[in-house]
Amino acid sequence: MNNIELSIFSNKISAICEEMGEVLRLSSFSPNIKDRMDFSCAIFDKDGNLCAQAAHIPVHLGSMAFAMKDVIETIDWFTGDMVVFNDPFKGGTHLPDVTIVAPVFINNEIIAYVANRAHHADIGSESAGSMPISKHINEEGILISPTKIIEQGELNEEFLQNLIKPMICHQTSRGDFMAQISANHIGLKRLLTLIQETGEKVFQSALDELNQYAQRICLNLIKDIPNGQYHACDFMEDDGFSQNLLKIQVFIKVSDHVIEVDFKGTANQSSGNINCPLSVAAAAVYYVFRCLMPDNTPASAGSFWPIKITAPKNSVINANYPAAVAAGNVETSSRIVDVILAALQKALPDRIPAASYGSMNNIAMGNNEQQDSSDTNNTGSNKKWSYYETIGGGFGASANGDGLSAKQAHMTNTLNTPIESFESHYPLRITEYSIRTDDQKLLEIEANKQNQGGKGLIRCYEFLDDTQVTLLTERRKIAPWGVNGAEDGLVGENLLDGKILPGKTCIKVKQGQKLCIKTPNGGNWRGV
Repeated sequence: MNNIELSIFSNKISAICEEMGEVLRLSSFSPNIKDRMDFSCAIFDKDGNLCAQAAHIPVHLGSMAFAMKDVIETIDWFTGDMVVFNDPFKGGTHLPDVTIVAPVFINNEIIAYVANRAHHADIGSESAGSMPISKHINEEGILISPTKIIEQGELNEEFLQNLIKPMICHQTSRGDFMAQISANHIGLKRLLTLIQETGEKVFQSALDELNQYAQRICLNLIKDIPNGQYHACDFMEDDGFSQNLLKIQVFIKVSDHVIEVDFKGTANQSSGNINCPLSVAAAAVYYVFRCLMPDNTPASAGSFWPIKITAPKNSVINANYPAAVAAGNVETSSRIVDVILAALQKALPDRIPAASYGSMNNIAMGNNEQQDSSDTNNTGSNKKWSYYETIGGGFGASANGDGLSAKQAHMTNTLNTPIESFESHYPLRITEYSIRTDDQKLLEIEANKQNQGGKGLIRCYEFLDDTQVTLLTERRKIAPWGVNGAEDGLVGENLLDGKILPGKTCIKVKQGQKLCIKTPNGGNWRGV
């Protein structure tokens, strides 16, 4: 293929992923998928190498790219099969992120795979929102090892019924699983059409060329980074049980044709839920280097081939079963991005921004205890419900200017749930949703001659019913770092009726109480 033909091919397979995402969004039931768009879609080759992805959630797609080979090798595949899993230690991230994979067969041979991963706000945990303050993976919900949810075209109804049985709203959960299956069906249909149009040999050759092209782009990036070793460390503030800081440390060695990322010295596996599997750490590494590549870089495995990752076993970023991992996927992945950027800032001072807000500001809430009389999502004192969302914050400032305000950064790429949808589904009221501008320190920063970090958000909830709430947040003690002596960003705050709550906590709130989340501002940037 010439360059034009390769570009057209790349856009065609990327468009398939985009269409899969639209089908998933439009056919899903839960606000978490249809409104927040907390899902990702991708295509893999016959060996499990990433071929294409939509611009969805970085932590989903990077982790799938890292682990898909191991997953597909465990299955005896047939035409019409689809496999579901969420096991963090077998290719998943944390239990709410459920993946469904389907093979593309031509002449009884697998040519490729389509896959999607979606966040289920209820995955069977006893804690509302399925994001508990946990010590063991079993406390976090249903662990699904790779299992056929569709066998040779037939839905495994018994398996699906058993899967959704522990969940709060069976109709919603079933609808979301069926939406994921539908997304894969459209991916299979479109990919088969593309293969038939191009021919099998040309299709396979195009995938090889796409990976080789992406690899060349990565190698060109390596040439732009001065050879040497770059080090940084940062900290997780707590694990939900102990207030001890947990170090995340990285050594990045850059040579002519390879980047070696070594996390030696990182804290041991924690008793709390901030652990993550190596696939999540890899997703964070891949994300940072992908951000340094040109916009037209194919979203394929070749762009990561020159990047080598090592991490201590049984560490907080390479945890083993039965470690709790609910917050590792969201909070620890965010800190891994921060520490890699801090190391690279020494190598590329004019390209690397200050730290962004550094927390997905997770809030999970609901009521798992009351009786569900109608199995619908209607609100009211007799209804069970479960909800989860992340809240954006401020981006770090850079040499190019101020950081963006009130945005989702780095490892997440979700939208906020519109207030109209939120309030119509659940017994809650949003009393404030605004950009954070009321802090005296922020006014002082604005007076200095430095690029400002983006501003965080204020999101306040009034509870119209008794509710269980879990917060998994970071950057409540250690502020996002500034660059070249510039001011750090502002730490976040969690307030219940005006009283400060810990960064990670599970509480029961009464009807009429108000919870206010102030998310961190990004760090500031000063030139040298």
